[in-house]
Amino acid sequence: MKNKESIFLIFVGIGVFFVSLTYGVFPNTTLSFLYDIEVNSINLSNIFRAIMGLYIALVIFWIAGAKYENLRIPALWSLTIFMSGLAIGRALSIIVDGIPYVLFINWMVIEFIFAYLGFKLIRGLQKD
Repeated sequence: MKNKESIFLIFVGIGVFFVSLTYGVFPNTTLSFLYDIEVNSINLSNIFRAIMGLYIALVIFWIAGAKYENLRIPALWSLTIFMSGLAIGRALSIIVDGIPYVLFINWMVIEFIFAYLGFKLIRGLQKD
């Protein structure tokens, strides 16, 4: 598991796992502190915990892709699509809604970088 694709999947997976916890473990506390978002209903807590579950499910798939070679390209594709979707959604929000906290801009840059790196790794594996 010492190839760059596996290391990338694990590295990004660990990061996304910890981000997922901010959404779902104590949504009102963490989201209020980090993003100034008030989570004040069971329905909103449910939505954020579902997002946490989705993120964790993808992390599990990425870790499996790091371990099992036959899952590596599908895991990289899902990571690349996931990061592209987040980054493009944030870019669209900047165009439509205006400039958010600098933290969100930093996340967008990181997401674009991870999407690009994922795509480069996929292309490298497909050339072999």
